[in-house]
Amino acid sequence: MSAFVVSARKYRPDTFDTVVGQSSITFTLKNAIRTRSLAQAYLFCGPRGVGKTTCARIFAKTINCKNLGPNIEACNECESCKSFNQNRSFNIHELDAASNNSVDDIRNLIEQVRIPPQVSKYSVYIIDEIHMLSQAAFNAFLKTLEEPPEHAIFILATTEKHKIIPTILSRCQIYDFNRIKINDIISYLENIAKKEKINFEIEALAIIAQKADGAMRDALSIFDQITSFTEKKITYKSVIENLNVLDYEYYFQLTDNFLNGDYHSALVLFDEILSKGFDPQNIIGGLSRHFRELLVCKAEKTLQLLEVGDSIKKQYTDQSSKCSDDFLFAGIDLCNECDLSIKSSKNHRLHVEINIIKLCNLVQKKKMNQ
Repeated sequence: MSAFVVSARKYRPDTFDTVVGQSSITFTLKNAIRTRSLAQAYLFCGPRGVGKTTCARIFAKTINCKNLGPNIEACNECESCKSFNQNRSFNIHELDAASNNSVDDIRNLIEQVRIPPQVSKYSVYIIDEIHMLSQAAFNAFLKTLEEPPEHAIFILATTEKHKIIPTILSRCQIYDFNRIKINDIISYLENIAKKEKINFEIEALAIIAQKADGAMRDALSIFDQITSFTEKKITYKSVIENLNVLDYEYYFQLTDNFLNGDYHSALVLFDEILSKGFDPQNIIGGLSRHFRELLVCKAEKTLQLLEVGDSIKKQYTDQSSKCSDDFLFAGIDLCNECDLSIKSSKNHRLHVEINIIKLCNLVQKKKMNQ
């Protein structure tokens, strides 16, 4: 039985062209390699799981490649590339600053930096979670970071740039990584599912992408979890069950109740949702997001902001045509007020129920004023 490799490792990008959602950064790095204008220190910052360490490794591999292609991608055939791919390269050093954050750790690193590479041109030092260094360690690192040996390049990575002292920031080229867009995550998961011969529904992948909150690594971890749960048949129902996500259908039904002024049915439906274990505050947050999705369906130019599968998109479009702009504006406003004030309420359920009754009264109130 072959050992299982998680998707985040198995499908980790190994070239600039396969990095997802960071095209401006990869383009700039490739240009720097093409023009041979490499800095001595780089700072990659951004949320977790967006490709900071991956880009650092690809960059380190590419600048040491002996046979770069015309598109500035590593050849994977020279000795430097082979040693990197087999995790035996002595020219690329990775350090976790979270567990090596003392002055002594940095002094050991400085001693190591003096040793030139034996095979390739550059020794690359990738230091993850650099913001975890102590103040004294930062100060000890300053001089080496500003004037390293010609063969040394530092790539620092962090999720919390604001914790890094200005003197370190001023010595680095800073690259801010973006959260990966939902559509990009869906496309990537779709490709992996096809390679692994996994049956899937596109709506299910959309839920996984939304749950990942812009982090590809989180999306792949959830994808593996769902694959195990469903035995390689990823459906919308199985995903919302496993991830404890409220079905879109409940929001559509609630909105229909609001439009009809049917607060009896709305309260019964709300009770059904609570019986499934959902938190009242999460429900009101989801309802606010539902109104937002209905609002973006109102115009062709904003329809692209709706990041769901085609079948659910049609449901949104159909229901949006029944809702007036005033109703949606008022609904978002009420949900937002409820979300902000629910923490100070002693009875969360009653607080949301009052909001539901107000939402059911919106259409009736407008008719009375006409």
